[in-house]
Amino acid sequence: MSATQSGSTADGSSLTLPATPIGYVAIVAAAVTGIVHLLLGSNVLAFNRMLGVLFLLNGLGFLGGIGVYLTTYWRRELFLVAAAYAVVTVVAFFGFQGVGVDAFYMQGSLNPLAVVAKAAELVLAAVAVVLYTGSAE
Repeated sequence: MSATQSGSTADGSSLTLPATPIGYVAIVAAAVTGIVHLLLGSNVLAFNRMLGVLFLLNGLGFLGGIGVYLTTYWRRELFLVAAAYAVVTVVAFFGFQGVGVDAFYMQGSLNPLAVVAKAAELVLAAVAVVLYTGSAE
């Protein structure tokens, strides 16, 4: 990842911003799904402790990924890790909810947060692959 702006953080590592707009798309997509998972995590905890903890950890994973992406510790290969993480989250959703459009429904109503989270994860997976291949530059 090439930087457009950098600065020193408290621990001495540098903050680097994406050089291309698609890098910002990746950040927004990861932030959206991370925040959705954190918001839903407490609700899910009420009826399934294990699934609720997985929601919370998944949200933290996406937000933590943004943090790593914005440092000099980020390596090109981590784009593939980000893409795989997003795809695994989508696959896990269908594993828990069932395969098909019905997975996006809860108690007969469309669950907009599920739609938004899965769309953001698919966008993240796609842009991470584009960033890995260098096609965005």
